[in-house]
Amino acid sequence: MKKTYVGGCHCGAVRYEADVDLSQGTYKCNCSICTKARLWQSVIGPEDFRLLAGEAALTEYQSRTKQLHHLFCKHCGVHAFGWGDDTELGKYYTVKVNCLDNVDLDELMRSPITYVNGRDDDFTKPPAEVRHL
Repeated sequence: MKKTYVGGCHCGAVRYEADVDLSQGTYKCNCSICTKARLWQSVIGPEDFRLLAGEAALTEYQSRTKQLHHLFCKHCGVHAFGWGDDTELGKYYTVKVNCLDNVDLDELMRSPITYVNGRDDDFTKPPAEVRHL
């Protein structure tokens, strides 16, 4: 069941609302940016995301594949969310679940985690090692 969460960056410049169903699962990826930033995310549709504040505080980074728009606060550096456009999914948002202010930890810990092998661009099977994610 979807719940509306409020989230944002560390300094509070970037704020958003997101309708997320944590029981549908979350994602952790082993690509270099996700590993280094320890990103843990949920994927939602554009209709489930509302930027409340901080558009001017956002800056963007794209890695070599240019598939995802990694947005982060230019003041505190936190990756609170991002977005992508996929031929199968269409436009989507990646909400970093660790940036949700009102998430229930027990509910989050019950959420299934799908591990993605972004390092090898092989999204059909999980990476061999996931303990560090």
